[in-house]
Amino acid sequence: MATEEPQYTVTEKAEPFELRTYQPRIVAEVVVSGTMDEASGKGFRLLANYIFGNNTARSGGSQKIDMTAPVGMEPQSEKISMTAPVSMQESDGRWRVSFVMPSSYTMDSLPRPNNAAVSIREIPETHYAVIRFSGLTGAKRVAEKTADLQAWLQQKGLNATGAPEMARYNPPWTLPFLRRNEIMVQYQPQ
Repeated sequence: MATEEPQYTVTEKAEPFELRTYQPRIVAEVVVSGTMDEASGKGFRLLANYIFGNNTARSGGSQKIDMTAPVGMEPQSEKISMTAPVSMQESDGRWRVSFVMPSSYTMDSLPRPNNAAVSIREIPETHYAVIRFSGLTGAKRVAEKTADLQAWLQQKGLNATGAPEMARYNPPWTLPFLRRNEIMVQYQPQ
């Protein structure tokens, strides 16, 4: 059975870049501290704990929530410069890690997290510029791909309106050359 992904429409494609319009979606998220790798692990464990049943269903008891892809990660800081290719690294050590919730849920039907560190929010329709790549997502590689995406945005005359976000689609045991990773940056269409 395929893992559900958020709904989007590709409005322009120039490999490895895409402009996408994402439909509204609900995410469960946590803000954690540490290096990119430490924060990724901490955030994943907290969110996995929520979807595997550390929650309170509307009808009482707990409820398992299906896993979706991707796992999102972005620096949690208001001071990130969109022109610096190291923006994924320099974030005062705070990261927002998120899981997109299955589309069958609404804000009213989604179980409430039992852990106060987990929050639920609805994201409206959003426009993203995206670069897709395989391999590992170490800080240096992420910075390189972020710089490539920012240069492509500049070349197109588009302005980023948010911090770069990293999206990982595969479990950690997936061979690096088979992994799907993306850097996504919100932009304002012209």
